[in-house]
Amino acid sequence: MKLSVIILNYNVRHFLELCLKSVEASLINIDAEIIVIDNLSSDDSCDMVKTLFPKIKLIANKENYGFSKGNNIGVVQAKGDYVCILNPDTVVAENTFEKLLQFADKQTNLGILGCRLIDGQGRFLPESKRNVPRPMVAVKKMLGFPKSYYVSNLDEKGVGSSPVFVGAFMIMKREIYNQVGGFDEDYFMYGEDIDLSYKVEQAGYSNIYNGNATIIHYKGESTLKDQTYANRFYGAMQIFYTKHFKSNFIFDALVWFGIKLGPMLLKTSGEIQDNPKHFVYIGLDHKSSIEKLIKQELVCYSQIEAYKDDTEYILDNNHLSFRSIIEILSNTPKNCTATFKILPKNSNFIIGSNSSKSRGAVMQLNNN
Repeated sequence: MKLSVIILNYNVRHFLELCLKSVEASLINIDAEIIVIDNLSSDDSCDMVKTLFPKIKLIANKENYGFSKGNNIGVVQAKGDYVCILNPDTVVAENTFEKLLQFADKQTNLGILGCRLIDGQGRFLPESKRNVPRPMVAVKKMLGFPKSYYVSNLDEKGVGSSPVFVGAFMIMKREIYNQVGGFDEDYFMYGEDIDLSYKVEQAGYSNIYNGNATIIHYKGESTLKDQTYANRFYGAMQIFYTKHFKSNFIFDALVWFGIKLGPMLLKTSGEIQDNPKHFVYIGLDHKSSIEKLIKQELVCYSQIEAYKDDTEYILDNNHLSFRSIIEILSNTPKNCTATFKILPKNSNFIIGSNSSKSRGAVMQLNNN
């Protein structure tokens, strides 16, 4: 088997459904499997997977083991030469895996392969390609100077070395994953992707970024940015430095302040508000159902003719491919305040996110 896609889910049932539909569409021509590990979700994620995706292997954990252990449980069951660690709040294109696996097969010393990530509004996520956050790099990041934290000398659509990738999307040989011990289970959530990336490079492999492939990462759907988030994030950084670097009093102090002040700092970033003045439907068959939902008339097109501020574009996957949807988001003008929601194929809800700092929106359609 060529590829095992490992998806760890926790209480994001609708995002998981969208993700799985995109992954299935991307694996049509690949000998592959999808393994979903559920960390004791309280929603109906497991029932949804069993009903809509009966061929997918579902592992329903009896407790929430966190990100590291949850993914490790999935990889133990994997049969693919490659594994892809994939978040449930992602959308891949129909050609994502073919493109990246063809690239991977041509590399001679590949460790982890990453790709270009955009958020739900089409904005590039700089954490797609990061440097190892050595103490001074991390200090600058915490003080609001993040340039050295990211691989800024590599274009977002380029190809080149990137020491660290985000756990939302990673492709690597399964034997390498096992060689370095997979995700370190000392991390419950956050930091484990940095740790794994670092271990792979320390083992002598090259981590490579390929910006020719783009996926959507709604980001933050499984957790809210609150005090618990701050504790876990800065605590994870402390674990990483304890394991791999010498103790540094200044850094330890900054971690302490980060835990105390993190939630206040996280709330200072600007966000696009979820109150568009106009709605545009890019599709054919669900106009009336969506109009009932939003309680106003829709402008209907078969494709986007122009991006307009204060406008929400509802993208119908029954009409548009996932690849087209990703391209639409990617082409959004830099300062445009347009927002986007997706109607997944054969689903009765619209979904999307206007902010990487809070939960996304799910709106149920009434088809009666």
